[in-house]
Amino acid sequence: MLNNVIPIDELSGLARARARDYETKTVNPALVEQFIAEGWTVDKRNRKSVRLRKAKPHGNHLEDRVWSLFYRMRFPLLSAKGGAELVLEPKNADSPTSQIDVTSLDDEIAIAIECKSSENPTKRPQFQNDLAKHGLIRERFTASARAQFSAVHKRQVVLAMFLSNILLSDNDRARAKDQNIVLFDEHDLDYYEHLVSHIGPAARYQFLADMLPGKTVPGLELRLPAIKTKMGGFNCFSFSITPDYLLKISYVSHRSKGKKSDVSTYQRMLNRGRLSKIRQYITDDGIFPTNIVVNIDKNRLQFERIHQEGDPEDSGVAGWLSIRPTYKSAWIIDGQHRLFAYSGHDRAAKSHLSVLAFDGLAPSEQARLFIDINAKQKSVKQSLLQELYAELHWDADDDSIRTRAIISKGIQDMDRDPESPLYQRIQTADVGKDDIRCISLTSLYGAIEKAGFHIAKEKKGHILEYGPFWAGDNDATLKRTEYVLNEWLNTVRVATSEWWNKGAGEGGGLAMNDGVITCINVLRSVVQHLDNKKLIHFDNEDLFEVLKKYAAALAAYLGAFSEQERKVFRDLRGIQGQTRRTRNCQQAIRQAIADFNPPGLDQFIQQEKAQTNIKGKEIIDRIERMLQKVVLEELRRECGDEETGWWMTGVPKTVRVKVSERFEEDEGKRGSKENYFDLIDYAKIALQNWELFEPILAHEKTGKKENRIHWLNLVNEKRNIVSHPSAAITLTVEDLSALEEYERWLSAKISPTTPGEADATSS
Repeated sequence: MLNNVIPIDELSGLARARARDYETKTVNPALVEQFIAEGWTVDKRNRKSVRLRKAKPHGNHLEDRVWSLFYRMRFPLLSAKGGAELVLEPKNADSPTSQIDVTSLDDEIAIAIECKSSENPTKRPQFQNDLAKHGLIRERFTASARAQFSAVHKRQVVLAMFLSNILLSDNDRARAKDQNIVLFDEHDLDYYEHLVSHIGPAARYQFLADMLPGKTVPGLELRLPAIKTKMGGFNCFSFSITPDYLLKISYVSHRSKGKKSDVSTYQRMLNRGRLSKIRQYITDDGIFPTNIVVNIDKNRLQFERIHQEGDPEDSGVAGWLSIRPTYKSAWIIDGQHRLFAYSGHDRAAKSHLSVLAFDGLAPSEQARLFIDINAKQKSVKQSLLQELYAELHWDADDDSIRTRAIISKGIQDMDRDPESPLYQRIQTADVGKDDIRCISLTSLYGAIEKAGFHIAKEKKGHILEYGPFWAGDNDATLKRTEYVLNEWLNTVRVATSEWWNKGAGEGGGLAMNDGVITCINVLRSVVQHLDNKKLIHFDNEDLFEVLKKYAAALAAYLGAFSEQERKVFRDLRGIQGQTRRTRNCQQAIRQAIADFNPPGLDQFIQQEKAQTNIKGKEIIDRIERMLQKVVLEELRRECGDEETGWWMTGVPKTVRVKVSERFEEDEGKRGSKENYFDLIDYAKIALQNWELFEPILAHEKTGKKENRIHWLNLVNEKRNIVSHPSAAITLTVEDLSALEEYERWLSAKISPTTPGEADATSS
């Protein structure tokens, strides 16, 4: 016996309560403090009572969302508050019972649903026990539904589970499949909630199509007149049909849905505004002169030709078309808005639509036809075409073409996988950009494709050597690709979690286009260093085990970045910026793994050394010219312009001796002695005349004068590096940044633009 399942018309009050993400309670004012201590908040104070409010517990909220979805899909029978109660032994007065979180029935299907959730993403060790327990109710649930709720045709029975923040293993999913229990995650729930908001009760058939793909639906068989023709070499049929019937058997594969099992994900999500306008057009007696274009699965159509005069090849063959449909058997290629505008409309059962139905097109042909139709009306985004590559070329004969399909599918899978570091971070054609979803599919697709992970060498369309990610067939290569990329990027994510989680937001810059592509480029260089021919023979786990130490070195390097270093990393833009970031990462890996020698790294280091040192020398030269000007000006002003004044009084004797020696050795070719000071000499002059130079050259606010002017010693050390190229030492990016900061500071101290600025610029 199945208790607590009642008609939907009696559940409107419960529906309002379950649609909210909070629960309410009205209590005596004297009890308010007690409830506040339990987490309730005051919602409204009445004269003699107080209305309290509290967010629903995570598990309760999940159950309510699932129940509300079924209510909005207008299942005629639903479990009431507390779920359904299944009596396991009806003939036994003391029979045990099983509580079912959500139960729903219509004329064709009976569904029993369990909901499992966690506040935070976690694995559930007892999940297989949950499956087994749910599976045990199948026989009794089927018998009870049949006995208590009569239907014209035998109902299909489905056991399902909705999960939130539950991380499943491949073994968990395989066990659910073996027990014929359908799994839905929170991403699926979001999708169906979104869909029912757009198309109303017709979302029920989209949902049933996911649960019962390929199942014959009793009572939906249909025989109608049709014209058989050929188009593009494919058989197709023209006929007229009611929207009500077509809604039941049709299925629109929206790419935003996110189910990995959904192969042909090529349609745009329905536009609510456009649906509203078309509904009004229907109400105003509007007509649709063009066909709805669909594809009906193989072996679902049977055509019986009738006699006709003339040449049938000129106008098509007339006959009777028998449709033996299932849920998910009529795929809408074009006209989804025209069809779904009829959902919930009182004319759905009376109106007729003209349909052009193809017979058994392959998914790639469906996607290609979709593009052909829509490209004539509205341009198709490049990102959409790359998303569609998996559908267009998944079954291509050419391995290089199939590789691109695998890359496209892999990126979309990682965006949908809660355990992937790229989960909900890929910006697709339908999803707008924000601080977290800021990695474009186009950029990531290009980086992975050109990395040589799948095809290492190719000449004139012929593959000479496969890459380490290649595993033979599509599914194995897809799994290997996702596994290695996820493990590589996850190593980086764990070491940089605070930085990674910011995405493109303030202080971010790693988990966005340039940062992730840099990580992919570094992986490519590691693969090149290790030799493709060797790596391709490892299984997935062993392959990453070989890569693991390089991933750890990269992660340690990025994880140690200061805020300033993160900013420098992010500010490197374009192709040159990607190259510099990649090479800097490679250098860091070499410091940890001495024999790491990817192609081009040595050359880059030499070029980088030259460029960095040139920029550093330019900065130091400007600092030295500023010092010469300000120090000598101050000495002349304080001690007098005569040589007996500034030279003898202001310059320490040890400095005068060395300057004179340089002057004599050079025979005074640079003019007066003031042109023969070294940079470090200005520090010695400042220390001897501290009261004069403290306001100008003291970088630190407090401490001994030697420490406050130590910055000059640091600049002098960098001067020695850039002045001696043969030393094989290169200034770092951080060195350059420090020199630039000293230059800005000194310039402001010497030439403040407003009164008091010189003091304000001291660090």
